[in-house]
Amino acid sequence: MLLKTVPSCSLLNPHVETLSPLSQSSSFSFSPLNSSAALASSSLRFSPAKRDTNAVVCATKGGANSKPLIGVVFEPFEEVKKELDLVPTVPQLSLARQKFVDECEAAINEQINVEYNVSYVYHAMYAYFDRDNVALKGIAKFFKESSEEERDHAEKFMEYQNKRGGRVRLQSIVMPLSEFDHAEKGDALYAMELALSLEKLTNEKLFNLHSVADRNKDVHLVDFVESEFLTEQVEAIKKISEYVAQLRRVGKGHGTWHFDQMLLDEA
Repeated sequence: MLLKTVPSCSLLNPHVETLSPLSQSSSFSFSPLNSSAALASSSLRFSPAKRDTNAVVCATKGGANSKPLIGVVFEPFEEVKKELDLVPTVPQLSLARQKFVDECEAAINEQINVEYNVSYVYHAMYAYFDRDNVALKGIAKFFKESSEEERDHAEKFMEYQNKRGGRVRLQSIVMPLSEFDHAEKGDALYAMELALSLEKLTNEKLFNLHSVADRNKDVHLVDFVESEFLTEQVEAIKKISEYVAQLRRVGKGHGTWHFDQMLLDEA
């Protein structure tokens, strides 16, 4: 392929001779890019033309006249070629996966299971406090929202797993308790203390996931856990800790009802 160029000065001077493609004109020729051999041997060459205002730019194959005059040589992108060799051709393999080890993939699947199990327990608590003979609507509302939040966390991890080229493998969920009455503490305090222990367990599992990512030098997964979960988890632990402290102060009975109304009025 031959591309003809016209010197910029000819645009200002209409008397400048127009050169044909086969004369001593400014031209650019190159070999097809589908040949790696042609890429490896191609070079960029400037040659003097008939007039001082013109220059010839050529990309030629290796030979006696292919030595560059100005020290500019076009070389194929070796690093890109290496990455190209790593792109899988099997349809079952992910095309997006890069520097994502199996240990990180398994740890994410484990965290998904943790989030779903916690969500399941909170959903059971919601069902309990929504009963007609318990009727603590504020606490029921709180645990319903908590269950939905944990499920959202699981789905966020699933989305991230797919984004990195991993495979989501859902595991079994343990059947939660259905009764939360406690003779000494009362059902509200007992359920809130259980929720606090679940939040701390989730936080501990997030630490484990973070350590797996850090050990495998997966900086993207480290950033994902830190930016999306750790701060929020600390805030959740602080909030439920305050609820436990308040329920311990008010005791069972009428004080629990006032606490329930407080949660019901919260946006």
